[in-house]
Amino acid sequence: MTNRPPSEPESSQKTALGFDEFIAILVAFATIGAILFWSLSRRDSSWNLNGLLSPSSTPSRTVQPNQVLPFPTPKVEPNAAPNNVLPSSPPEAVVEPKPPSFSTNNATSSGAVLPSAQVIPTQSPQPQTSVSSSAGLESSITSSALPLVTPAKQKSIIPPPVAFNDVPNNFWGRRFIDVLSSRGILKGFPDYSFRPNQPVNRAEFAAILQKAFEEEPSKSAIAFQDIPTKFWATSAIDQAISAGFLKGYPKKTFKPQQNITRVQVLVALVSGLNLKAPTSQNQILSVYKDAKDIPIYANSKIATATVNGLVVNYPNAQILAPNKAATRAEVAAMIHQALVKRGKLKGISSQNIVRSGGVSPKVSPTRKQNLKGNLSTGS
Repeated sequence: MTNRPPSEPESSQKTALGFDEFIAILVAFATIGAILFWSLSRRDSSWNLNGLLSPSSTPSRTVQPNQVLPFPTPKVEPNAAPNNVLPSSPPEAVVEPKPPSFSTNNATSSGAVLPSAQVIPTQSPQPQTSVSSSAGLESSITSSALPLVTPAKQKSIIPPPVAFNDVPNNFWGRRFIDVLSSRGILKGFPDYSFRPNQPVNRAEFAAILQKAFEEEPSKSAIAFQDIPTKFWATSAIDQAISAGFLKGYPKKTFKPQQNITRVQVLVALVSGLNLKAPTSQNQILSVYKDAKDIPIYANSKIATATVNGLVVNYPNAQILAPNKAATRAEVAAMIHQALVKRGKLKGISSQNIVRSGGVSPKVSPTRKQNLKGNLSTGS
C-alpha cells in the first residue's frame, strides 16, 4: 500500500445566510432603533423651553416654596432700581413680598419664586418671567401714587397788543390802538409800524368797520362806477353801506381813495349805531370853539356823537376840527368808543374823550366838582 501525501484541505465554501439568521438580525436592528428613538424623544421633551418662556404655560409639576427653577436666577443688587419702575417713582415706596402660593396656577402667574435669602425687603421683587416693556410700565404707573391734575380754567383768547415801533407809551391814543390791535380790528404795516398820524381813506375806513362790527354782507350790492371789479375792499364797502354806516355819492360813485374827514367818521358811526338825536343840539355844540365849521347837515349827528361819548379830540378837547382828515389814531379812538357804546368793549378813561352833562369815569371828586354843569372832557 503506497503512502500518499496528505492532500491539502479544500477551502471551505461560502454558505448562504439562512432565513432564520436574517430575521434575527432584522429584529435586533429594529429593537435598537426603537430604543434610540424613545430615548431621543424623552430628551427633547425634557429640554422643552416653551413652558419656561411663556407666562401662561402651566408646568407639569408644582413649584414648592423656596424651590429654584433650573434656569439661572438673576442676582438682585442692593440699591439697584427694578427695571419696571419709572425713574419718577418715589424711592420710599416699598413692595412687601407676598408669601408664595402652593398651587400650580399661582406659581405660573407669578413666575419663578426667588429664594428667601435673596429677597431684599426695601426692593421691589424682580419678576422672573419674560414680560414686555409695556406691561412693566403699566404695572409701575398703576402702583405709583401719581397726583391728580386739575385742568386749569380757560384763559382769555385775546392776544396781547402789538408793540408798534412808532407808538410810544406816552402817545395819547396808545390805549385805543392797543385794544383794537389785540382784537385784530386794526393792523400795522410789515415794518412793525402803525403810522398813527397817517390819513385814512374811505375804502380803508370801510375795511375797519367790517372788522369792528362784523355786520352781515348785503345781498344787493351797488355797482359803483369808480370801484374796479376785483377791488380789495369791495365786500367791506358793500357791508358798510348795507349796515348804514356809509353812503355813496351821486352818479353811483364812492370815491374809495378819498380821505375821510373827522365829521364824516362821526356821522358814519352815529348812523350805523342808529343813535337818537338829542333835543338841545345848539347847547351841546357850544362846547366846541370851532362849532361854526361843522357842516349844517352834520349838526344833529355831531351833537348825538357828543352826548354818547364818541368824540375824541386831541390835543385840545374843545377843538373838533370837523373838516380835518381823520388819522389812523383818531379813527381808532372813535371806533373804540362806538364799540363801548354797543357794549362790546369796556370803557377806558381818557382826558381826550368829550362828554356831555358829566365826566369820564374814575375822575377825582375835586376835578368832578370843577367840571360840573359844563360839557367837559373826562380824565
